[in-house]
Amino acid sequence: MTKLTLGAHPYLLGFDQLERLVERTAKSGNEGYPPYNIEQTSETSYRITLAVAGFREGDLDITVEDRQLVIRGAQAEEAGDRVYLHRGIAARQFQRSFVLAEGVEVEAAQLENGLLHVDLRRSAPETVLQRIEIKTGEA
Repeated sequence: MTKLTLGAHPYLLGFDQLERLVERTAKSGNEGYPPYNIEQTSETSYRITLAVAGFREGDLDITVEDRQLVIRGAQAEEAGDRVYLHRGIAARQFQRSFVLAEGVEVEAAQLENGLLHVDLRRSAPETVLQRIEIKTGEA
């Protein structure tokens, strides 16, 4: 039995890039840390909010490469002679990835009260009409 892929379907010409995008998203394997929300703030804008309590602005890194938004966090180890009887606040690294649709761009990022807000905006695609000339077999 052969596997029918999205890019191989006869009505979906040129969608092989979409298939790669779906595979990349499935492989990202994000665990549950840090928790996040995605909300639609208007018809063309979105907000991703990550709970990053304990992280400072310098501990966080936000990049966009090849339509993939990557948010990384790494806290610097505290220098000191603290003795913990119980350490329940995680001081671990994380990486969260989000695949952005074509036309979606990061507008801004803000750290506020332990929450990192990343605002996104989707631009409306322009309608393109292209007329194709039909040539006859005559010379």
